[in-house]
Amino acid sequence: MRPLISLLRLLGIACAFGMPIAFQAAANPALELMPRPLPGAPVEFSVKGPTDLFHSAVSGRLLVVLGKSVEPEPRERIGATGIEAEPVLGCDLREFRGQSTPIPSDPALFPLRAVSELGDGTYFVQAILMTNRDLRLVNAPGNFYSTPKKIEVHAAHPVRIEIDLDRKFPAETLPSDTGEVRYLKLPSERLSAFWGRPMFLRAAITLPKDWTTETNRRYPLVIQIGGYGTRFMDAGPVEKRGRGFATAWHSPNGPRFLHIQLDGAGPWGDPYQVNSANNGPYGDALVQELIPYIESHFRGMGTVRTRFVTGGSTGGWVSLALQTLYPDTFGGCWSGYPDSPDFRAYETIDVYGDAQAYVNRFGFERPSKRTRFGEVEFTVRHECQLENVLGDGNFYVASGQQWGAWNAVYSPRGGDGRPVALWEAQTGKMQLESVRASWEKYDLRLVMERQWSTLGPKLRGKIHIWVGDADDYFLDGGVHRLDDFLKTANPPADARIEFGPGERHGWEPRSWTQLLAEMQAVVDGGGGR
Repeated sequence: MRPLISLLRLLGIACAFGMPIAFQAAANPALELMPRPLPGAPVEFSVKGPTDLFHSAVSGRLLVVLGKSVEPEPRERIGATGIEAEPVLGCDLREFRGQSTPIPSDPALFPLRAVSELGDGTYFVQAILMTNRDLRLVNAPGNFYSTPKKIEVHAAHPVRIEIDLDRKFPAETLPSDTGEVRYLKLPSERLSAFWGRPMFLRAAITLPKDWTTETNRRYPLVIQIGGYGTRFMDAGPVEKRGRGFATAWHSPNGPRFLHIQLDGAGPWGDPYQVNSANNGPYGDALVQELIPYIESHFRGMGTVRTRFVTGGSTGGWVSLALQTLYPDTFGGCWSGYPDSPDFRAYETIDVYGDAQAYVNRFGFERPSKRTRFGEVEFTVRHECQLENVLGDGNFYVASGQQWGAWNAVYSPRGGDGRPVALWEAQTGKMQLESVRASWEKYDLRLVMERQWSTLGPKLRGKIHIWVGDADDYFLDGGVHRLDDFLKTANPPADARIEFGPGERHGWEPRSWTQLLAEMQAVVDGGGGR
């Protein structure tokens, strides 16, 4: 009885913690509890395109999504995770000229294991052919896509669907300027030299109250970086921004700043605004090209004490990284719930010590997102399954999504021109020795620790970080580890790190009015508190 009881206990724990049955079965064939996919697929796809769109050969990643509704168009939901996510399949399409081309019968799939697992019912099928090399986005300019097509799926009646890639996203145009917001697309010499083709820096500049009338006045600069993939045009109207932005911006007696929204799109996804072997010199381009241009054209003050960075999530890490890597450029960072600043807690992965990304040291599937009460919403393996579908060659490093973008920012460049993966796409096996040295350059706690004798005095009083202790993506772990270092750093860091008990991802302990007041205190010479 004891072995049987132990087996039942193991099965119960595995199900409770969300271990995929497929992984359990791989570890023990006796645990084959889910039916295997039926032979043959109930749906077979092919694609074609009109000759007026495909007058020359194109190559790219083809994605097909089977939506449950037609509005919004199914393509808008590509990238959603969870077991209820709408099925997406992906494959590479090379030298496509519009000819009818069958999609392989075994494409990369998410969240299914095989097309034959599609449930009976009505679906709205839409395809995207991603050809834009500069912006890894489903809706990027120049990408091809199809009009959604309604289909009925029944297991007993195979369906053959030909999808017509009959539409193309138009060339990029900037949003129209408003009285308060200006949109900028600036050619970048540094990025263009790296990529060997014209590359651009994009930003939205929100002008302070009375900017057009007080023409002799100069202003401090606050740069904001949004959550993963936030575009510069998402700055939008002042009235629609969070944390009381409009109240702070329109206050008759409040501080006056130039507000800059950076762009979170690049060839490998969000470029994280730092120099990297795969994205190129985004950090130098920001500091040496974009900021000087904005300060000269929009009357910025142009001093260290009048430049600040802020943001949440991805923007939390980027703002902290810019302050750390360019300490002589910025006068302070206000960084909310940042991506891990300590890679010993990269979500729940220890980059330097763990042998597996998908399975933790206890043998269970590693969670990636949790509810406030600790329930697992999805795992690292689950997310990477999606990214393997979206990425060229069925490889998450080219997905343009979160794990792929991290890998592109932190990893070295391989001989094939792609980022070297930290772990194997299918197994999650870590490849530590080949990439660890590159990752160490972006481990902000490690950078500070190694350079503190010179870096510490430049960062004193400039670091402000906050995070909820129940962060959805386990980001509090990395902040705690950074806090441990900063508390004992010599010379003192005078950093402010706040933990919100029970607070989740996105917790904001102060308003824009308070943030701007703290920044203004630095401008006035009174410190960052």
